[in-house]
Amino acid sequence: MPADRPNIVLITADQQRYDTTRPLAPPWMRTPHFDDLAARGVVFSRAYSDCPLCVPARVSIMTGQQTMTHGCNGNRPTADVMGRDATQPGRLRALGYQTAAIGKMHFGPQRVRHGFDEMILPQDYYLHMRRLGYDVPQPTRHGLGQNELYPTMATVPEALTLTNWIAQQCVEYIRERRDPSVPFFLWCSFPKPHPPLDPPEPYYSMYRDCDIPAPAVGDWATDDRCPAAFLRHRQSWSTDRLTPQVLREARAAYYGLITQNDYNMGRVLAALQDLDLFDEAMILYASDHGEYLGDHGTSAKTFFHEPSAHVPMLLRMPMSYAGCPNDVTCDAPVTLADVLPTCVAAAGGRCGDDVEGLDLAALARGEVPRREYLEATGTPGQRYAAITDGRWKFMWYAEGGTEQLFDIEGDPRELHDLSGSPGAQADRGRLRSELIRRLAARGSDLVSRGDFVAQPPAGDSEADRRRRYWPGYHTEDFTKDVRH
Repeated sequence: MPADRPNIVLITADQQRYDTTRPLAPPWMRTPHFDDLAARGVVFSRAYSDCPLCVPARVSIMTGQQTMTHGCNGNRPTADVMGRDATQPGRLRALGYQTAAIGKMHFGPQRVRHGFDEMILPQDYYLHMRRLGYDVPQPTRHGLGQNELYPTMATVPEALTLTNWIAQQCVEYIRERRDPSVPFFLWCSFPKPHPPLDPPEPYYSMYRDCDIPAPAVGDWATDDRCPAAFLRHRQSWSTDRLTPQVLREARAAYYGLITQNDYNMGRVLAALQDLDLFDEAMILYASDHGEYLGDHGTSAKTFFHEPSAHVPMLLRMPMSYAGCPNDVTCDAPVTLADVLPTCVAAAGGRCGDDVEGLDLAALARGEVPRREYLEATGTPGQRYAAITDGRWKFMWYAEGGTEQLFDIEGDPRELHDLSGSPGAQADRGRLRSELIRRLAARGSDLVSRGDFVAQPPAGDSEADRRRRYWPGYHTEDFTKDVRH
């Protein structure tokens, strides 16, 4: 391929926390291929999902816009907020690229392509498994749903798992199905480690005997100090009722799924290597959001705390590109909206004012200024706004008008809310004012007349929350469009 138009491979995981990869992963964690790419590229240690939920995160990847701009802050049809020409694959197609999406896209309707030439989805895997015959064990028949924080083992061997199948489809695309006369953009999207936490062997047993870290529990996470919206989330999921042993084994299974992703990613990289494409490909790795995994008594995501919003991200540029740093860490705040302009710039294109993201390669080279602040927003069910400068993080919850302030450099597990600390008031005031200014400029109803607008408590009881909500999202028919 021409040196100014490298092949581009975007690899994403679903629901992978920031502290599961180099340099913050436990020492026994096995992610050899992530580590190899990191040694050849740039790790962004302050990467965030600005609305930690599947669909908003993916719309940001596709549009280069932050959630407050594109407006999709819930798991809803993506066709309502983006088309095909201004998307990442649409822009790359206009630059002469062949584009393919393989794995979990979470678009809606599920077959809308948004500019991709080809899409292979998890639904195709389930159809494939069904066609193999009813005597073949089915991958969803262990009984756990899509958001339950319980460990189990896959009901199929590793070679028949969805993770393995997605890697195989990517390998076949690279080897057999692409047009070799033009550069390609391939999005390899693994649906794990999103629950169910069901790794196959050897990944199920890989970390069971390791020194699994216990969940973090902040001094603010007691029922009497917890923000109302966060307390409702925790009680609705009832994660606080899980025993330490269940949480420990759930974490072990979660780590196993990440290693399964990484080993299968090695197959995709090997396909590039076998065709002499590896050295000159641009490879970007990220996750759409994290997972509380029992931290602060809850699970899943949606709030802007570190385990939920802080994600792994790395960039390995083509080896021949001059001036590209390798084996370095960049601590500038970055976000998923930065993926599109990074890929478009590598392909020789330019983005207009409709793209808010930064070119990560230019940022790593010091050619563009780092953003001073990164703002975030919640879903319609969890109304909050947040802002970080990479050192401090301020969060404001509409329900009850509650604030939180964390020193994420000195207290990365967010054990201490400093919003009431006399020594932190200067940083609290600075971040608070900046967030109000930004929300006002966007016309947000979260602010009025230079201040936040608080909402009264919803009034539902703990019993109501625990009775009405079930996190399972159970189904054994993944051939249909399932929102989770």
